[in-house]
Amino acid sequence: MAWISLVFAGLFETVGVLMINKFHKDRNAMSLLYMMAGFASSFLLLAFAMRTLPMGTAYAIWTGIGASGGALLGMVFYDEPREWIRILCIAVILSSAVGLKFIS
Repeated sequence: MAWISLVFAGLFETVGVLMINKFHKDRNAMSLLYMMAGFASSFLLLAFAMRTLPMGTAYAIWTGIGASGGALLGMVFYDEPREWIRILCIAVILSSAVGLKFIS
């Protein structure tokens, strides 16, 4: 259950990051509300996962999902560069998170 919570925490972190960009562009209450809800959900789920998982592992995976998700969604929604080296670096981050899962 902790691993599932951790994955969802990372996904909500990605939602929060996307909403930062949307709020920066739109400056409306809904963007702010979604941003706050994304980050609040992310922190709550991370805290739940850290009851069971080691702090270093949980934090590394949470930030890896958030960083990779933010970069990928930036490519999809905000036309950020899609160079092969960026995609390779994202793959390294995700494979490192999977590696931490296997040794924990």
